[in-house]
Amino acid sequence: MHVIAVLNQKGGSGKTTIATHLARALQLDGADVLLVDSDPQGSARDWAAVREDNPLTVVGIDRATIDRDVKAIGRRDFVVIDGAPQQGELAVSAIKAATFVLIPVQPSPYDIWAAADIVELVKQRVTDGQLKAAFVVSRAIKGTRIGAEITEALNGYGLPVLESRITQRVSYPGTAAAGTTVLETEPDGDAAREVRALMDEIKKKLI
Repeated sequence: MHVIAVLNQKGGSGKTTIATHLARALQLDGADVLLVDSDPQGSARDWAAVREDNPLTVVGIDRATIDRDVKAIGRRDFVVIDGAPQQGELAVSAIKAATFVLIPVQPSPYDIWAAADIVELVKQRVTDGQLKAAFVVSRAIKGTRIGAEITEALNGYGLPVLESRITQRVSYPGTAAAGTTVLETEPDGDAAREVRALMDEIKKKLI
């Protein structure tokens, strides 16, 4: 069972958008997937509740028992954890549960600096060989210089930066309001392609 924790202690990094889309992409690819919402605000649970026939199972675990609770869940191909911002104990518990930590970072100096805290937590476990981790550039704006420079800045943290990027698009919040994803509303669109590219790159890292 692969457990992918989408974590960044800074709010607004696009964690829930990435977690819901990644979980749905894996499901559409044929995997048995569970989405865990560890944010006390319950954004992923709210997203799932909008749509009565939501095909993705979402459960809330917003206490620092994520690592134990995930082990108790029936075996799935993938568990995707939507991390909570500014919750140190919850982040540590999610990292303990994870086989892969995905760190979304917006292309701004403030977000790059703020990534230091989560990187420190992750590095404490990466060294034991049980965990893989990588950055993904989130909410990137095409054609801006800072988008091109962020990879160099993040490389200083010593974790890989995925080639896939999630760009700033109105379609993401639009689908969230309907409890769905761009994979269903625009399956052949650019947004769906970038989500599938992210999924494929993560799966290769897990091999």
